[in-house]
Amino acid sequence: MHVPDGFINAPVSAGTGVVAAAALAVSLRGARRELGGGPGGAGERTAPLAGLVAAFIFAVQMLNFPVAAGTSGHLLGGALAAILVGPYTGVLCVSVVLLLQGVLFADGGLTALGTNITDMGVVTVLVAYAVFRGLLRVLPRRRSVVTGASFVAALVSVPAAAVAFTAIYALGGTTDVSLGKVFGAMVGVHVLIGIGEAAITAATVGAVVAVRPDLVYGARDRLAAPLELRPSPLSDAEAPGADAPDAEPRPAAAPAAAAPAAGAGRRRSVRPLWIAGLVVTLACAGGLSFYASSDPDGLEKVAADNGIDKQAEDHAAEDSPLADYGVEDIADTRLSGGLAGVIGVGATLAVGSGVFVAVRRRSNSGAPAASGASAASAASGPPATER
Repeated sequence: MHVPDGFINAPVSAGTGVVAAAALAVSLRGARRELGGGPGGAGERTAPLAGLVAAFIFAVQMLNFPVAAGTSGHLLGGALAAILVGPYTGVLCVSVVLLLQGVLFADGGLTALGTNITDMGVVTVLVAYAVFRGLLRVLPRRRSVVTGASFVAALVSVPAAAVAFTAIYALGGTTDVSLGKVFGAMVGVHVLIGIGEAAITAATVGAVVAVRPDLVYGARDRLAAPLELRPSPLSDAEAPGADAPDAEPRPAAAPAAAAPAAGAGRRRSVRPLWIAGLVVTLACAGGLSFYASSDPDGLEKVAADNGIDKQAEDHAAEDSPLADYGVEDIADTRLSGGLAGVIGVGATLAVGSGVFVAVRRRSNSGAPAASGASAASAASGPPATER
């Protein structure tokens, strides 16, 4: 669903650019909360995975799968990113992918970058995360429910993006085409693509849930074991029947600080999962991409069939050495495509990780001072009135 240059006129392209810029600004602030937290916090587990999620989305988007005669589809990734690393970080993940695809691989117009971020990033993330969280609120606390909810969320997000494109085209389309035909064709084919998106998303989320449920951001509160609240033992003076001669003494209460200590040192490293994910990502981009369908994707097919592409413009980066996901001057198609995929994964991982590390560092920039203040307060003891 990468919109090329020329599909949408300049004023509406500028408008979607403003929307995308505002969404990115909000997402940067929100991602500080999702990626923040001190040592052992949830952010410490999420931050290393965010760059990998972006790279994985890039790789799997190279795997076009057939959905109808002469039409293919590929992962959009908004649902997957939102569920695994959070909605704000998810918008940033998809945006990094779209930016690098446009600049390095001539995939998606540069003047249409705001349109693509708004449609493929913001819309898919918001719709998918809302559906996912809504389902978790009404369904039982089970791992299978999380996987099933991710399937439904991803399935709904793709036709939602198709509807959003139709709305954008209604405002700024450059060709005179019946909106009814565009709407029907876009939604129809993208419902089929949504099934593939849902299968990939559910398989990925299910795999992570099976080994590290604590790393699924959107379901941490549902997969965590419920807390058992134990009332503090009453003193002898407060206990009912304390004055009775046959009252048995209660055991002494354990120190409050002992509870956290019991779980100390039990944090599991994300490195094994990160390495496994990177291997799968490289395999998809460097090997499996050779077997992807060569048929046009949903938007390309609809545009060709309905004349939407009449005003399409040449891509500004069409002379890029990586244009069309191949390495220039390498004649072997398999080697050229695989090497381009590996380069893309490396670039996405580097840029994405750099962004998320910077966001996390900024979110934690005040942590040392706050920790020092807390320590000083604890050392000073209670106020004089309580001593």
